Amino acid sequence: MKDKPLKDFENLGLAPILLENLRRLGMTSPTPIQAHAIPSVVAGRDLLGLAQTGTGKTAAFGLPMLTRIIAQNRRPEARQIRALVLAPTRELANQISESLNAYAEGAPVRVFRVVGGASINVQAQRLQRGVDVLIATPGRLIDLMDRRAIDLSQTGYLVLDEADQMLDIGFIHALRRIARALPQEDRQTLMFSATMPKLMNDLCAEYLTDPVRVEVAPPGRAAERIDQGVHFVSQGDKAALLAEYLSAHTDEKAVVFGRTKHGADKLGKLLDRWGFSVASIHGNKSQGQRERALAAFRDGEVKVLVATDVAARGLDIPLVEHVYNYDLPNVPENYVHRIGRTARAGRSGRAVAFCAPAEVVDLRAIEAAMKSRIPVIGGEAPSAEVAAAATAALRQSRRNAQQARSGGGPRPAKAATPSGQKPAKPKAAKPARSAANAGNGGGEARPSRKRRGGAARG
Repeated sequence: MKDKPLKDFENLGLAPILLENLRRLGMTSPTPIQAHAIPSVVAGRDLLGLAQTGTGKTAAFGLPMLTRIIAQNRRPEARQIRALVLAPTRELANQISESLNAYAEGAPVRVFRVVGGASINVQAQRLQRGVDVLIATPGRLIDLMDRRAIDLSQTGYLVLDEADQMLDIGFIHALRRIARALPQEDRQTLMFSATMPKLMNDLCAEYLTDPVRVEVAPPGRAAERIDQGVHFVSQGDKAALLAEYLSAHTDEKAVVFGRTKHGADKLGKLLDRWGFSVASIHGNKSQGQRERALAAFRDGEVKVLVATDVAARGLDIPLVEHVYNYDLPNVPENYVHRIGRTARAGRSGRAVAFCAPAEVVDLRAIEAAMKSRIPVIGGEAPSAEVAAAATAALRQSRRNAQQARSGGGPRPAKAATPSGQKPAKPKAAKPARSAANAGNGGGEARPSRKRRGGAARG
């Protein structure tokens, strides 16, 4: 859209009760994605919204959708759903549900969520009365459809939030099955994504009819307010380097991304032994453990959250100042999603990537996807020959590990920590003075064994 966005919610055509709730919540003016998207959604248009996380997408689709539902002034019949919002993870579904309930407080609208990890029988019983807005993860929704606990034949609104992430997780077949159960006509569909991979174009062609395209930032690009940097470091020195960065910013929240569930768990335990206030979330944690860890991080009881990509997708956690890519992702788009945990709601943030020689190929793929180089803030880039040899060695190591797990070869030696070193007090591997640690005088200290705050390990 090329129209100039409107500057206040009162001129966006929203229901009066929603405007009252926005004032109560302290939301005085729309973000760019909200100002551009809301009028089109109120008018009934399909929409493709391209924006990074933290730009206000939930209100961009939730407020106009609630406005239209309130205006229709009718109740859903048994098992029927008037509006369906799909999210890739339980945590994101929970956040969307909380936001929509806050926007709709006092309005004659039933908002409900269904996710895994909760009783499906209780969910099915609740759906018997019908729901105005249902927020769901695709897997749990399919389970309810199999039980005939839900009727999507009269659903007039479909929202796919973090659509690219749902494709990345592998929900494409579930999405197509859900779409077949929805009305093919008289349905408004909204899709939001931070990146635009090829499969997204196919999904748009399947789901959207003459959509309005709202693009707040180029897809696949990082938010401008994120100060990025890459620190070249050997794999064995990553843990100590991370400890130095964290020690330099002990009063600020940080999210640390690992590539695997096992690695994230070991890193979290190592940081805990070194005295950091840390929690971790990954796929091996129960839903209750993940929710407790996130609550502790949000409330400031812990300052460091170690996470994997899947567990952290779509999370809206305020005041995260730092994101550390302990392991670089091998899917370039995931880098954009990771660093989007900071610089949210108009704030600035810092993102530091640790790059071992074997990860240089991943770094270059990320830079190619973003169409920009990440500034080097520490270490020295390995030569092409060294990087290629390290990459080949890593791939062979992974093949050996896979063979060992399947009984086809010797089991590799067990590493004591995520970086292969014994858990000990880290060396003083100082980060380069840069935008990533500005304002600290360069005085990074080794992590103290005295715990900072109450550690809550999810």
